[in-house]
Amino acid sequence: MKHKITYVLALPVFAAMLFIASCAKDEVKPYDHPFFHIMVDNKGEIDVLSNRKDTVDYKVYLSAQLQFEPITVQYEVQVGDGLKEGRDFDLITKGTTLTFPQGIFERPVRIAWKESTLDPAKNNTLIIRLLSNSKNFTMGLPGPDQLQKQLVITKK
Repeated sequence: MKHKITYVLALPVFAAMLFIASCAKDEVKPYDHPFFHIMVDNKGEIDVLSNRKDTVDYKVYLSAQLQFEPITVQYEVQVGDGLKEGRDFDLITKGTTLTFPQGIFERPVRIAWKESTLDPAKNNTLIIRLLSNSKNFTMGLPGPDQLQKQLVITKK
């Protein structure tokens, strides 16, 4: 009978000791590395058909805690020699700056695609490349590869 009482008392005492020991550990700080990136369905390269006739928002995302000041992002649009603005597409978003107001975590770069015939021997790509921002956050996913720092759109 004494052994049963000892086992019954030992279990709650052991559980209490584990609970007290776990409270003494330092809490793990979450990974907090703010960055901007651009992608479509988690891809940095996509295809667009040559007969597409619609307007698409290619979104630049801010991955960070809530910011209380506006952040500006500089970007560029590089057009291959096989595409021409006005014939193959219209860039609806004017300028090369996007502003992220407080509480906004995505901003679009809008492109209106037009149906056109393409020369397959030419470079039929349009690249939206993130250059810099006013808070010096990382451009692209954190890491040496800087994935999703640019979106490569190939018109086929």
